[in-house]
Amino acid sequence: MKKLILSATVCFMLFSCQNEQTELTTDATNAITQRTCASQDVLEAQMKADPTLAIRMNQIEAFTQNALLTKRLVNGKVEIPVVVNVLYRTTAENISATQIQSQIDVLNKDFNALNSDYNSVPALFSGVKANVGITFVLDQVIRKSTTKTSWGTTDAMKKTSKGGLAPTSPTTKLNLWVCTIGGGILGYAQFPGGASATDGVAIDSKYFGLSGSANAPYNLGRTATHEVGHWMNLRHIWGDANCGSDLVSDTPTHNDANYGVPTYPHYSTCTGTPVEMTMNYMDYTDDNAMYMFSTGQKSRMSAIFVSGGARAAFGV
Repeated sequence: MKKLILSATVCFMLFSCQNEQTELTTDATNAITQRTCASQDVLEAQMKADPTLAIRMNQIEAFTQNALLTKRLVNGKVEIPVVVNVLYRTTAENISATQIQSQIDVLNKDFNALNSDYNSVPALFSGVKANVGITFVLDQVIRKSTTKTSWGTTDAMKKTSKGGLAPTSPTTKLNLWVCTIGGGILGYAQFPGGASATDGVAIDSKYFGLSGSANAPYNLGRTATHEVGHWMNLRHIWGDANCGSDLVSDTPTHNDANYGVPTYPHYSTCTGTPVEMTMNYMDYTDDNAMYMFSTGQKSRMSAIFVSGGARAAFGV
């Protein structure tokens, strides 16, 4: 069984500039050649700043595992109201209503197995590919002009004191911040258990939705699908460690992240040399190479919406 122990003393690795005084300033026009999600790095920074976060996340994990064991998962429909916070300096960053709606449409397709590439899932994984059954409704769009060229991953875009926009009703609405993040980061999410004042998902405007400023190979809206997966308590499929655990039983153990468009079958060198589920939304492949969640991931996401779950206020 895959296991992960959260620790308040988790190593502070990979990303060394996680503090309120430092922002990512890499030229925002630089093309990103490999998917980079900062969710795990931000989590490590938050746990270093607040040791009680590890306790809350361990409690959420214990609740999740109990819900999975007792089958006490969501009955009925979960509908997520979405607030899109647009922070812009340029015309391109002030994305259109059409681009925003296209992203909502992608989320609805990907989380309801309505994406056109869902049937491309290999036969090996056909028995575990899942219709998550969660829908998203655009609640409102809030726009704010700024002079910032990039926002970094210190949650500055979520704070009015830093020139950003505070989240709207974060316990009952999913807040998305669309802005230039910089530093080669496509987006990042806050896992369940974090502070409500910073809860939600940040996505670079160049990789949001299907039109306007969206840039290939991240132009199909899958950055949001990946990050919302984190917001719903999914980990990267390789567990952020060599042959690590994503806490899901039906996903193969991956060596590491996969990039680009891997040739199928791609074998892991971890125990049992399984074929890796490179088309899973929680890998790092290009947008056109990811197109499924697993049944185990569906159950894990569903568990946070039941009574007593970390996001139970969203349940209907």
